[in-house]
Amino acid sequence: MSSAPAKPGEEMQQSAASPLLQTKSITKQYPGVRALDAVDFDLRPGEVHVLFGENGAGKSTLISLLAGANQPSAGQILFRGKPVTLGSVHEARALGISAVFQEFSLIPQMTVEENLFLGAEHTRGGFFTDRSRIRREALAILDDLGFALKPEQRVDHLTRAEQQMVEIAKAFRSDLSVLILDEPTASLTNHETDQLFELIGQLTERGVGIVYITHRMAEIRRIGDRITVLRDGRYIDTVDAKTSSEDDLVQLMTGRVVGGIFPSLDLGEPGAPVLEVSGLTTAGDTVIDASLTIRAGEIVGLAGLVGSGKSELMQACFGIGGIEVGTVKLNGQDITGHSPRRNIRAGFLYLPSDRRNEGLMMMRPVRENISLASLDIAPFSNGYVLDRRGERERAGELAARLNLSPPRIERAVDHFSGGNQQKAMLARSLTRNYDLIVFDEPTVGVDVGTRASIYEFIVELARGGTAIALISSDLPEILHLTTRAYVFYRGRVQAELQADQLTEENVLAHFFEREAA
Repeated sequence: MSSAPAKPGEEMQQSAASPLLQTKSITKQYPGVRALDAVDFDLRPGEVHVLFGENGAGKSTLISLLAGANQPSAGQILFRGKPVTLGSVHEARALGISAVFQEFSLIPQMTVEENLFLGAEHTRGGFFTDRSRIRREALAILDDLGFALKPEQRVDHLTRAEQQMVEIAKAFRSDLSVLILDEPTASLTNHETDQLFELIGQLTERGVGIVYITHRMAEIRRIGDRITVLRDGRYIDTVDAKTSSEDDLVQLMTGRVVGGIFPSLDLGEPGAPVLEVSGLTTAGDTVIDASLTIRAGEIVGLAGLVGSGKSELMQACFGIGGIEVGTVKLNGQDITGHSPRRNIRAGFLYLPSDRRNEGLMMMRPVRENISLASLDIAPFSNGYVLDRRGERERAGELAARLNLSPPRIERAVDHFSGGNQQKAMLARSLTRNYDLIVFDEPTVGVDVGTRASIYEFIVELARGGTAIALISSDLPEILHLTTRAYVFYRGRVQAELQADQLTEENVLAHFFEREAA
C-alpha cells in the first residue's frame, strides 16, 4: 500500500492528461442568492484535487452538482471530454462518479450490508434477495478497506466514526472513476485516517480522480496535488498543493491576511468550582470512575480518541444517558440525574458535536434555533406566552454578533453552510446567563476564518467568568485553547495535565493504554 504523496514523474503525467471531469462556467442560482457564479474546475486522472474555501464559498454546492445530487442553473459538466447531464446520484454513479458527503445518507434502521447495497440488491431468480451473496461482498469490501465493522450491525448502533466508514465503503461498491470526499476525516481517528489515505493512494495509482474537501492544512500537504480556491461562489485560483504556503491559502480563501488562529489565553486566575464530577460511571460502562473539576473563568480540555468517553461523560452530566454511580455537582448543588431542561435552567448548557442530528432543527428558521433553550425567559416570553417581537429582535442581535451570513434569521438552518449552522447553534449560548457551557467538537467542518472566530468567542465567554469544557479531537485546540486538560482512554481519565504540561508528546502519551511500571 502507498500513502498518497506525489509519485516520481506524476506531476508531468497529470499536466499532460486530459481532464477526467470538468466544469465550464458552472452556475447555481437559488432564490435570492447565487451559490456558484461561472466556476471553471477540472479533475485529472490519478490526482487529488482539493477544494478550499470558507464556509459558504460554494464547495458543497459544486460537489453536489458533480455528484448528481443537484443540477446547475447554467454552464456545462464534461466527463472524459463529453458533455453530460447528471440528473441524479444514480446517473452519476453509473458513470463511476461517487460522493461521500459530510452529512450521511444512511438509513439508521437498516444494517451495514443493507445500506451498502441499497438500490443494488443482489437477487436469486429476479425475485428473492440473495442475502448470502450480499454478506460475502459486504465482507470483502470491508476487509479491503480495513474497516472493523460487522455487516449485520444496524447503523443506528454504530458510532459516528463507524457510520462514516459505511459511507466510504458505499462508494467502493462499484468501479470508480471519480471519488468525491467531503471532510471525510472529521470523525475518524488517526489510525482510521491513515487507512483512508492509503486507500486514496491506491485509487490514484489506478487513475481514479479524487475531489477532496478539507479545512485541515496537514491533510492538504499530505495527499493534495492541486488546490482550487473558491470565495463567495466564485473561482479565485488553482495552485500547487506542495508549494503553496498556509498564509497564501488563507489569504486566497478570505481575501485578507488572517493573523494567528488561536487568541491569547489571558484569562487570569480561575474562580470557584462550577462543575464537580466524582467517581462517575455510566450505564454500559462508556465512562468508568471518572472525576474532574471545572472552575469559573477557565477553559478545560477533554481529549482522547473517538469513543474514549470524553463526550459520553459530559452528556451524562447534562442528563443524556444514565449514570450508574457517582455524583455531579453544579455550583455546589447535586444535579446527578437531572434532565437537560432542568440543567439548562440551572445554568448548564451542552452543545453537541453532531449539529444536524442533535443540535439543530434543520427545517426551522435560525430564529427558532437560537431561542430554543430560552423560551421560558424574557425577551423570548413572559414565562407563559411567546413574545415574537422580542424573539426576533434578540435572535437578530445574536446572529449579527456571530456574523451569520447571510443575516436572515427567518431562513431555514438547512439552507446555510456548515459554518453558519454552527454559528446559529453557538448563538444559543448567549440567550441566558450560563455558568457552564460544554462545547463538543465546536469546529468540525468549519473553515479557518470561522474557526478563529469561534475560538475568540469561547475565550470571551471564559473572560466573562463562564466555565468552559472543550471536547476536541483536534490536538492543536487542546494545546492552544485550554488552560488544563483531561485525557481519556476507554472510558477512564488517564491524566490531568496542567498548562505547563500541555505538549503534543504529553497528551498523545495518554491516548493509549500505558504499560505497567
